[in-house]
Amino acid sequence: MDIVRRIGEADINRRKILTAAAYSVAAAALPLGFAQAAEAQDRGARGAGRRVGAADVGAVRSMLEAFSAIDERQGGQHGRSAVVQYLRSDVADLARGRFARQEDRADALTVAAAVTYLAGWKAYDAGEHGLSQRYYFQGLGLTREADSPLHSAWFLRIMAHNGMDIRRPEHTLDLARGALSIAEGHAGPGLLSLFVICHARALGRAGRGAEAAAEIRRAQDLAMRGEHEGEELPFWAALSGTARAGVASHTAKTLRHLRDHANAERQYAQAARGYSRPGDGRSRITALSFAWQGEEQAAQGHLEQACETWDKALGLFEGVYSDRAAKQVAGIRRHLATFERRGVDVAGQLDERARAWQLAHA
Repeated sequence: MDIVRRIGEADINRRKILTAAAYSVAAAALPLGFAQAAEAQDRGARGAGRRVGAADVGAVRSMLEAFSAIDERQGGQHGRSAVVQYLRSDVADLARGRFARQEDRADALTVAAAVTYLAGWKAYDAGEHGLSQRYYFQGLGLTREADSPLHSAWFLRIMAHNGMDIRRPEHTLDLARGALSIAEGHAGPGLLSLFVICHARALGRAGRGAEAAAEIRRAQDLAMRGEHEGEELPFWAALSGTARAGVASHTAKTLRHLRDHANAERQYAQAARGYSRPGDGRSRITALSFAWQGEEQAAQGHLEQACETWDKALGLFEGVYSDRAAKQVAGIRRHLATFERRGVDVAGQLDERARAWQLAHA
């Protein structure tokens, strides 16, 4: 955790050496080796702190759930410093503690990895992909030390998705395959579906559309089976929402890349419904799903329908502070400028609303 503490300190102080660091394609090829090195450097500092038990671990889990809920409602920029400060102080102290039972130590490392994941996710949502990657590497090292293969696979999965999101897919198929190979035979159907759909997306990016389509169908079947069986996801996976919503979202991204805009539109709509269940409060991802759905409608020439969908997205983006949200709103405005020239009546009014959002969320 000493490495995580130093990364967190640089994050809070906005030191450009880390926060402006570029995403590394070379590093993406060697996540396991990096994790082993990080583990070896950090192991010597463990066991020197206070006595830690299950109640201490439970308290950090409660804080993680609270921070994650706020992140989903208001975006990664809201509360970011608080999360990083909590990681480098309370969570770092927890992971360095003395434990009466090996199970408590593993649980402490697991929850520390989950908070590290959240810090990385917030950096990603701020567009700081090099910093995000560094958090994920450290979290992966913690899962390995906790001897939690499925949690390790979860980090490989997010690294694969992030590489595809920022159009650096060079090693994402290997990462997705590595994650899936760990999960198969160990994960329940719902959890497994999230690894399968990551693999499908990576196959699509690699130009292997037929294989991607087969994996999409497998992921959808697994997600439905997990829901039917009442599967409970591990806490570190459940923070991201339901398996069916996650599968729908990444199915849509895969189909979008394959230029199947009609089916991508339907999958984004399904994802938005899944993420916006009553009491779930996932404003950011629901809004992003609507924004992406509108893009698919526009790609099919359904301009007025796209405007209606973007209007829903803008409503949900209120109070969301996120680089991804800002980029989507900027993209919506570019589309609307074209729509106005084509005589779409509602485009001008919607553009004014989008411009007001940009001014309020600058």
